[in-house]
Amino acid sequence: MKIVTLKGQIELISGLHIGGGDDTMKIGGIDNGVIKDINTNKPYIPGSSLKGKIRSLLEWNIGVVGIGDGNPFNSKLLDNAIFDDNTTKQNAETLLKLFGDKEGQFGITRISVGDCNLSDESKDMILSEAKYENVINRQSGTAEHPRQTERVPAGVKFDFDIRVKVFDEDNEQELIDMVKKGFELVESDYLGGNGSRGYGRVKFILSE
Repeated sequence: MKIVTLKGQIELISGLHIGGGDDTMKIGGIDNGVIKDINTNKPYIPGSSLKGKIRSLLEWNIGVVGIGDGNPFNSKLLDNAIFDDNTTKQNAETLLKLFGDKEGQFGITRISVGDCNLSDESKDMILSEAKYENVINRQSGTAEHPRQTERVPAGVKFDFDIRVKVFDEDNEQELIDMVKKGFELVESDYLGGNGSRGYGRVKFILSE
């Protein structure tokens, strides 16, 4: 076995909101705060958020979402008719190797996604902006229910560190290519919440 490391930066192209789960009411404060490191009070991107987004988009891209009843794809579903296409089946098996298979057919999870902390070059930047949101009354045309959502502004960069275990029976290039395909899909979609409103557009910059 060997471990391949993919490192680089995630650059925000638009404001990013990944919620911090703070249910404390603050009078005159932000309604929806972003998640922050408890020691530094600076925003970060949880590895679980990035990993979950990559897996979800890969499942859509491969075409296996519709056969899982909303649950993560697993090897029990490999007898579905869509896998008469060998390419689809090969991609599905690579996905299960990379992210793990609860049925155990493809062994343990190969990918480990660390939390993405602020890049050194971004630590002195403005790291928070309040985005005002509201609902438009369709009859009167007036704005209602104003609220503030905190975002990390465009231009801020985070460091990512992803590690992939490669066993003797694995095809290393297939696993790495799938991770990179996940990057492309996130870039084409969004990361975090409120993506339909333009939040969370990002760019992955791989280190050489």
